[in-house]
Amino acid sequence: MSSFVYYRFPHASQDTRLLLIGGEPEELSELSQLNGRRGFVLAPFVPADDSPILLFPEERCEETHVRLPQGEKNEGQGVGQLPFQSFPRRGEDEERMAYSRCFDRFHEALCEGRFVKLVLSRSETISAAPYDPVALYEQACMLYPRMFVALVSAPRCGTWLMATPEVLLKREKMGGEAQDAGEVLRTMALAGTMKLEGELLEFDNPSQELVQQIRWSQKNIQEQRYVASYVRDCLKDFATDIEEEGPYTTRAANLVHLRSDFRFALKPGTQLGSLLEVLHPTPAVCGTPKEEAREFILGNEAHPRRYYSGFCGHLDEALYVSLRCMEIDGSRYRLYAGGGLLRDSIEQQEWEETEAKMQTMRALLS
Repeated sequence: MSSFVYYRFPHASQDTRLLLIGGEPEELSELSQLNGRRGFVLAPFVPADDSPILLFPEERCEETHVRLPQGEKNEGQGVGQLPFQSFPRRGEDEERMAYSRCFDRFHEALCEGRFVKLVLSRSETISAAPYDPVALYEQACMLYPRMFVALVSAPRCGTWLMATPEVLLKREKMGGEAQDAGEVLRTMALAGTMKLEGELLEFDNPSQELVQQIRWSQKNIQEQRYVASYVRDCLKDFATDIEEEGPYTTRAANLVHLRSDFRFALKPGTQLGSLLEVLHPTPAVCGTPKEEAREFILGNEAHPRRYYSGFCGHLDEALYVSLRCMEIDGSRYRLYAGGGLLRDSIEQQEWEETEAKMQTMRALLS
């Protein structure tokens, strides 16, 4: 099995394809080991024996660029109308019951005051035709022009496809060689989810009247505030000249989210890997307080997340949180999705949110 990466940035007309020459990607155990490195990285939610941090070093990759067909004007058009029961799904009833049991454990911990927020994820396995992963990747590029789309394949991780709207860190083009200290970077706080239906699917060019129809619940607003506050706290020890904009409503496929943008410069002596060690995982995919939430998730979710809710991207350009993921194994496709829980979360609503998020990958198999 050869190791390769295909990725396309939002709104780009071409993608980048990396073929690793000689051996497998480098395996790292800590994000701080990315300091001073260049290349494409695939990082898990938490490094483990079966899911290490993988680095495709720039000096060992053969790079090509391919011009891609352009997608439809309305991103994800028709995704919301795909029936949830379109595919043979393994143990569907058991899957729903397992989610219910997990929700009860998570919700109890929230009500006891042990956590302010917890992110509960789930997975499902779909049996379908053995599609070519590259064809699925190209379909995702067409269907989701405003998302970061990546296909990563290596013996240690398997084959993963994702289409994600969430930037973890993005370098601003300053000219010359990329550097860490003093360079301008961006990140975001993305949380809260609402499904677009009917005329709201025209959100690409919304009228003021249409925007006013998108009413966010207090639960969604509070969930996004927790993420924004966490990002602020992380940046104060590593960054200067911090600018914040938002929150505002942004679209991803047939969903909208609340988003705040942060622009900042790294303090002298600060390196990217050290910031990543502190920033990842954010409350958008983990919880608050962070370390306790991460341990609780590892001990109480019904499945290992592996690379779902980790991050990937090129260290010299941008890193994205690995959301809307699909793990491809022949004719089996394992999909992942999650949602943030607060004390006032309602189980059925949270389940439906994960169903809507899984439609991003399900649509590629229809």
